[in-house]
Amino acid sequence: MAVNLKPPRALLAVRGVLLGSAAAGLRGRGRDDLTVVTLNDGAAVAGVFTQNRFPAPPVTLCKRHLRKGKARALAINAGIANAGTLGEGLEDAKESCRLVAALAGCRAGEVLPFSTGVIMERLPMKKYARGLKQCAANLNANGWLRAAKAIMTTDTVAKGISRKTADGKRQYNITGIAKGAGMIHPNMATMLAFIATDAAIGVAALREWQRDIAAETFNAISVDGDTSTNDSFVLIATGEAGKPSARATRKLQSDIGEVCKHLAHAIVRDGEGAKKILTIRVLKGKNAEVCRRVADSVARSPLVKTALAAGDANVGRLLMATGNAGDGFAPEKVCATIGGARVIKNGGLDAQYKEQETAKAMRKAEVELEIALNNGSASATVVTCDLTEEYIKINASYRS
Repeated sequence: MAVNLKPPRALLAVRGVLLGSAAAGLRGRGRDDLTVVTLNDGAAVAGVFTQNRFPAPPVTLCKRHLRKGKARALAINAGIANAGTLGEGLEDAKESCRLVAALAGCRAGEVLPFSTGVIMERLPMKKYARGLKQCAANLNANGWLRAAKAIMTTDTVAKGISRKTADGKRQYNITGIAKGAGMIHPNMATMLAFIATDAAIGVAALREWQRDIAAETFNAISVDGDTSTNDSFVLIATGEAGKPSARATRKLQSDIGEVCKHLAHAIVRDGEGAKKILTIRVLKGKNAEVCRRVADSVARSPLVKTALAAGDANVGRLLMATGNAGDGFAPEKVCATIGGARVIKNGGLDAQYKEQETAKAMRKAEVELEIALNNGSASATVVTCDLTEEYIKINASYRS
């Protein structure tokens, strides 16, 4: 079960966005697994994608189609990633765009395809085509929650959130959905995220916002240290509610950031087999890059994560994982606390270390770890989860 995470009850419609989902039989569970999203003419769209050297064909097409920052439709399927499928997979992705374009009344180059699920399996295009017709028949402005459920794979909880940004008498809606529970360590997990607002925001601004927001949210989480072939984060501004004032624009950017932060943390809270959340804050570093490297190194350590799962105050593992981050700090200056309890001072065990106090902090569902490098003023935060036997069970039977 997810750690302190409840599914959304309702999500706000975003003017200019229609969504339709259906059970196409792509994952064979009788659940919705295919979604079509249509956008108004003139919507601005930005995307960032996986840095894995084996990007899935849908990612390749999305990048190609998004060069002008415009799109009229999205197609999202769960169950099959269409990754590692070479030329045949690219043709399947192209065909999916042609099929959606025919239903949406746009060009194939205006369609963005997304897939998530088992890698190195091709899409069953006959089922896919039939499912698209059902999605088109279900298109409506209030389809966000159903879509959030349709894009799930090993997720146990649908992930979605909405915000309202006021601008005088005008109101702008923001709604976002995401999926991800395993293969999560984004570098821009199997992670997909789609956020839309009805405010009029230009493509250049969207891209700038997205780059900054991704660095602090979707690129600052880890479940198991693996970056998927299909990671995608899409930001949409339909413009249907008009252009916001300068003040409202700043608030919109902040609110979109909060939406992305919620979704990113929801992914970790629903990490496969997760029972605990670990927030790693690296402080007083030389620069943000060094701080981030240290946080990532700790977040990716199986030994740290299994100790967390057991509530084992084995702080030597924390020291080891910090040291694996490379250069940029002096080991003899490093200090650390867990849940406020002092564990490391000047690169060694703190004289005030009390194992019972540390173990008590590590038994909580949410654990705070602070690492002070003490050679600057920069900082970075990464959120991760523990590594349990359930994670192994889920992934040992993933294709069963």
